[in-house]
Amino acid sequence: MIHDPNKVYIFDTTLRDGEQVPGCQLDTNQKIEIAKSLELLGVDVIEAGFPVSSPGDFNSVIELSKAVTNPIICALTRANKNDIDVAADALRYAKRPRIHTGIGSSDFHIKHKFNSTREEILERAVEAVRYSKKFVEDVEFYAEDAGRADIEFLAKMVEAVIAAGATVVNIPDTNGYCLPDQYGSKILYLKENVKNIDKAIISVHCHNDLGLATANSIAGLQNGARQVECTINGIGERAGNTSMEEVVMILKTHKILGLNTSIDATQFYDISHTVRNQMNMPVQPNKAIVGANAFSHSSGIHQDGFLKNRENYEIIKPEDVGFPDATIVLTARSGRHALKHHLERLGHKLEKEHLDIVYKQFLILADSKQGINDTDLNQLVALHLA
Repeated sequence: MIHDPNKVYIFDTTLRDGEQVPGCQLDTNQKIEIAKSLELLGVDVIEAGFPVSSPGDFNSVIELSKAVTNPIICALTRANKNDIDVAADALRYAKRPRIHTGIGSSDFHIKHKFNSTREEILERAVEAVRYSKKFVEDVEFYAEDAGRADIEFLAKMVEAVIAAGATVVNIPDTNGYCLPDQYGSKILYLKENVKNIDKAIISVHCHNDLGLATANSIAGLQNGARQVECTINGIGERAGNTSMEEVVMILKTHKILGLNTSIDATQFYDISHTVRNQMNMPVQPNKAIVGANAFSHSSGIHQDGFLKNRENYEIIKPEDVGFPDATIVLTARSGRHALKHHLERLGHKLEKEHLDIVYKQFLILADSKQGINDTDLNQLVALHLA
C-alpha cells in the first residue's frame, strides 16, 4: 500500500460509537443528513453502523452507502461469519466498502469476556479477516482492549491479521486506560517489531474515561499511527471518544508535527450544532473548539490583552473553525478596556473621566446580575448623561 506518510486519515464513528449513547439514537434520515455533512467536511471514512445489531442499523448502512460518494463506508462486526455476512450485505451499494472486524486482545477480555485462550483468539482473528476478504478488499481489524494487552501478544496478533489481509489495524484504548506515553510507546513498538507493518495503516481509537482520549490519539500519531477514529463533539459510550475537532486543530496548530488531514475545519461549528441538535445532546460551554465559551473572554486582564492583540489569548481564530466571532463577555471581572469596547460598539464614545464614572456604576450593576447586555449599557450611559 502506498500512502502519503504525512496524511492522517480521519475515521468518523459519530454514527456508530457516538450513536450508542443512551437517548441519542438516530433514524436513517437523520443519519443521512449527518453523513452528507461529514462528506462535505472531508472525512476519509464513515463508520455507518453495526448492521447485525438491528434492522434499523442494517438499513442505515444500506442507505448511507447510497447517499455518499467519496468517503469509505465502514460497517462494524464481531469476529464471526454471520456478522460479516450481514455487514457485507449491508455494504452492497457502497462505492468504497470496508468491513471492520475484530476481537479482544487483552488477557482480561480473553479470559473474562470470551472464556478462551490466546491461541484460540488468534485463530478467530485470522479467520475473521480471511473471511471478510472474500467480500471486500479493504478490511480493518480491531484488537479490542489493546490498551491493556500484553505487547508481545498484541504484536503477534497484528502481524497475523496483516498476513491474512487486513489493510488497517486498529489499536483501541477501549477503556480509556492508557497514559499518553504508554499508548505512544505501544504504537511505536508495533511499528518497530511487526515485520509486515508497512502493509497496513495503524489506527488509533481512544476513549475518554480519564480525559485522555485526544492526548492518547496524538501520542499514537506521533509514533506512527496514520488513522484516527473520532467523533464530532467527542460523543460516544461512557465518557466519549476522541473529539475530531480537537485532533484536527491540534495538527493544524502544531505544524511541527508535519501531519495533515483533508478536513475543512471551517465547517466544525456548523456540524457540531447539527450533531448536537439531531442527537439532543448539549455541548458543554467550555468544550474545546466548538463550545459556546471557546472564544469568549470575561477576565479583565484577558480582555485587555485580547483587545490589544487577539493572539495574546487566542491560538486559533474563530473563523478557522466556522465560529461566528470571539466575544468579550461583560461581567464584574471585566476592565475598563472591555467596557469601552462595548460602549463604542453601541456608538458611545466617552472621555476618560466619563468612562471612569460609568465604569464604577457598571461594576455595581455587574455584581448584582450574571450578565450585562446592550440594554443595560445604554441605560448606564443615559443615566450618566441625564
